[in-house]
Amino acid sequence: MRLRVVGWIAGGSMAGVLVLALGWGLIHASNMTPTNLLNQTAPDLTVAALDGRHLALSDFRGTPLVVNFWASWCVPCKQEAPILNAAARKYEGRVQFVGIDIQDSDSAARAYQADVLSPYPVGPSTKGSYRDWGVTAPPETFFIDRHGLVVSKIVGPVDRHQLEVYVGLLGP
Repeated sequence: MRLRVVGWIAGGSMAGVLVLALGWGLIHASNMTPTNLLNQTAPDLTVAALDGRHLALSDFRGTPLVVNFWASWCVPCKQEAPILNAAARKYEGRVQFVGIDIQDSDSAARAYQADVLSPYPVGPSTKGSYRDWGVTAPPETFFIDRHGLVVSKIVGPVDRHQLEVYVGLLGP
């Protein structure tokens, strides 16, 4: 009988600790991400472009900007690459495109880019993070107006029609 009581007390104590830990984790999440960047200033990032340049997104202030988060292992990223490339060529000089590589090795990113040949700067961030943007998985694409405000966002691969509509919101 006494052993049963000790078992119930130990089990209840463990359950209580688990409930407290869960509550603490929900209140103090370690990966707090922005829930909505819409109409907010885009977080700055510095990109180590694979061509050797280092570019800060803030350097493009005054020019509409399309920021695409991608990875070499992301199948939808590869599907949307020709669409992004065509749009970057179409809007050259009016809208700047930048690709931010996430969760990738340098060799995998370079092999991917050797295949897709993006005509705009691409590479990993060296200052700032995709987490600052609330990105959870690639691809995610953000549309930033000439004042640096996030106008819209597409989660998942873009298609031609979506890209035209969202770039149109930038007023190139």
